[in-house]
Amino acid sequence: MKRSGLFLCCYFCLVFTGLAQDKRLPIQPETLDYTVEPAADWNALFNRYTGWFGGDGIFTIPLDGVEHSAAKTTSKVLFIFSDSMIGTIKHGKLQPGAVMVHNSVGILKGNKPMSTAMTYYWDKTKDGKPESIFIPKTIQAGPKDYFWLGDGFVNQALNNSLYIFGYRITNVSEAAFGFKEVGNVLIKIPAGDKPPYIRQQQKDTPFYIGDKGEGMGSFGAAVYVNTKTSGAPNPDGYIYVYGVVSKWKNVLVARVLPADFDSYDKWTYWDGKIWVHNINKADKIADWVSNELSVSALPDGRYAMIFQVGTMTKDIGLRIGKTPYGPFGPTIKIWDCSADITGKNYFVYNAKGHPILSQPGELIISYNLNSTDFLKDLQADPNMYRPRFIRLKFNNTKLLR
Repeated sequence: MKRSGLFLCCYFCLVFTGLAQDKRLPIQPETLDYTVEPAADWNALFNRYTGWFGGDGIFTIPLDGVEHSAAKTTSKVLFIFSDSMIGTIKHGKLQPGAVMVHNSVGILKGNKPMSTAMTYYWDKTKDGKPESIFIPKTIQAGPKDYFWLGDGFVNQALNNSLYIFGYRITNVSEAAFGFKEVGNVLIKIPAGDKPPYIRQQQKDTPFYIGDKGEGMGSFGAAVYVNTKTSGAPNPDGYIYVYGVVSKWKNVLVARVLPADFDSYDKWTYWDGKIWVHNINKADKIADWVSNELSVSALPDGRYAMIFQVGTMTKDIGLRIGKTPYGPFGPTIKIWDCSADITGKNYFVYNAKGHPILSQPGELIISYNLNSTDFLKDLQADPNMYRPRFIRLKFNNTKLLR
């Protein structure tokens, strides 16, 4: 199924009309002409039957630090997954011995979704069983905490170290959603280290926002590297880090210079008017998104925020922004995931864009599929728990370029 749309967004219909004096922002109607279709090539890459055969999360990080253009034939792209399944599927049946680890990674060599170019990695216990690559070991970590992974990037200003956000999670019940986030960690991996990253360093951060009656949240849901060396089209030199907080799934944004990334006191937060040092003053730039999302540059100088509408609905949403920190316009529903929701317990979540996987004039978007009765449905449909992909194509290339 292919979907197309023509979205007219008048500047004066944006949320913050007071920005009319900003000369960066054109004051005329703008058009986004697009089509969306399944990305069969990327879908096939993750339809696997041995070793790694399922996972969610799926952020992509170019290991050369060039974020804003398609990978080259010589590139290496890191895929980071949260909960991941390791095992074997035969004749459509999950074989005994399959296990879940809380995170894993894959490395794609080149720029094509070829199974021969993709290698998956996880750690092993002393007795050889699969284990998560990243396990909380910070001062604040509890003995039963585990990581789900946020976004990350290669920091070219700090010796090309790889940074990945880790959310400390703990289980609180046996229910389908019987877990909660209890902290936020930055994982730092020296350049050249290879999975399972035995030289990784972990540092607690102040970027976890605890529950104040409106729901908790954390920064790390997306990273936008707006530097010249990363290939950003309109670089201002900053790293933008997005957080999702509260039961309304509000988006907050922080920024920091790459060289200051480890210095948390130098981070600033957008309060709706200016950048401030108080994280509690951060104001939302969007709402009703998913816990993971992306912000990507459009070829015409605007920015696309991609997310699952309302966290776990069937729709993938797009908001268009004037800068990496907004203002972002209304949600455009660009894709209906109903075709994947074939079980009564199935749900989709955490859509995001991947510029490094995308050719000019398009944006590859992934989303996750899961079930509230995970173990039962995985037995019946063992390929259920893997990412799906769509291809957003921009038709009015003259306008966009």
